Amino acid sequence: MSERNNFNTIDAILPQLQEIFGDRLSLDKHVLHEHGHDVSRHDIQAPQAVVYPLTTEEVSSAVKLCHEHYVPVIPFGTGTAVEGGVVAIYGGVSIDLTRMNQILEINITDSDATVQAGVTRCHLNEALLHQNSGLVFTVDPGADASIGGMAATRASGSSAVKYGTMRDNTLALTVVLANGEVIKAGGRARKSSAGYDLAHLFVGSEGTLGVLTEVTVKLHPKPAQISSAICPFDSIENAIDAVLKILAAGIPVARIELLDEVQIDAVNRYSGLNNQLRPTIFFEFHGTEAHVAEQTRQARQIAAKYGGVEFQWAIDQQDRDRLWQARYDSFHAVMALRENAVGYVTDVCVPISKLAQCFLEAKEIVKNATLPAPVFGHVGDGNFHVVFPLDPGSPAELAEVTGYHQQLIDMALAVGGTCTGEHGIGLGKRKALEQEHGKAVTTMRQIKHALDPRNIMNPGKVV
Repeated sequence: MSERNNFNTIDAILPQLQEIFGDRLSLDKHVLHEHGHDVSRHDIQAPQAVVYPLTTEEVSSAVKLCHEHYVPVIPFGTGTAVEGGVVAIYGGVSIDLTRMNQILEINITDSDATVQAGVTRCHLNEALLHQNSGLVFTVDPGADASIGGMAATRASGSSAVKYGTMRDNTLALTVVLANGEVIKAGGRARKSSAGYDLAHLFVGSEGTLGVLTEVTVKLHPKPAQISSAICPFDSIENAIDAVLKILAAGIPVARIELLDEVQIDAVNRYSGLNNQLRPTIFFEFHGTEAHVAEQTRQARQIAAKYGGVEFQWAIDQQDRDRLWQARYDSFHAVMALRENAVGYVTDVCVPISKLAQCFLEAKEIVKNATLPAPVFGHVGDGNFHVVFPLDPGSPAELAEVTGYHQQLIDMALAVGGTCTGEHGIGLGKRKALEQEHGKAVTTMRQIKHALDPRNIMNPGKVV
């Protein structure tokens, strides 16, 4: 199926957009520039206009105009993704949802909340704390991303090992389809057998099937106690073996992160820390005071059997933050290794039984790289990253790193893994998607064509 790319400019619809949005329509070059990129390595390509809707109805009106006149539509949240998903490669209209930032409903008894797409995860958690709800929204991709954007990219993060990803925590969506029609997908009931699971079709669609304007998410009880811990190991094998043993023992760890010695060195320099230059596991345990104490004790015992004898842990918030500072600062620490670098972030995920093998193989693949190549990730679910601080003006470096990236993808797919555990496909992984899913990508394209026959929804991305 060929991809239509002979789109029209916004000229024909500009007067109508101005009538709908007034001063919430921008043609300012700086604003357009800021909406032509995320935090990825991909070149900036600006839209022709940016609109800031306040309601689903305004989104619908804008999309309907774009559909009638063959103008591309690019949904935009906080711009914190890393795969070029918001790059306006064919121009068009960027629909910035950040002003749709109202929390519409919090249901404490049912442990769910419905929010407009521009509400960020921190905004929602602050509201939950203010209401003394005893609940928390658990999906944490690191950045204070918008919940609409998190649903669109099927985001996750370090808490996924216990609480799941956006796929697991999204109950319902309001979606503006490519022709401007508005539908409701999913519902607040915790299970349903009513028809196709449309809500989860849109979760992870990266703006290619419609614009998400409202999201209903699951909430979880706020843990009575949290314990954080770090533990260095003599080798990657021992560190991962300890993790696998801890998981097999049924210890409900909330977060388990692994930083290799290269990453630890980068963070020590960036954050002024003095962590040992060894592969280090970062733990977090949630529960009652007694349960957290027991989980921490059991994990410490298992870690010691695999050489992790310097197990440090803390309950106080300030002490916990100190222990986890290396993990919090990991990406920025890598970027600080080179002046004016951009991040080329790889994102494979493998079955945890293959994690030690693949983590070591990843380090072997990049050992001769001409630029730093730390390896770190969410070892509780097999998702790990190599982050390269790339010189954006060097085609040679881009070619080198792209080659390493392909080797990492080949490795992950060979053991039954995936080319992306949480970052999505965007611009950079379309070939990898075909490599991973083969003929199933044709089915994805058929769904795309059925819902967006004019291909105006974030064209050039995913499929």
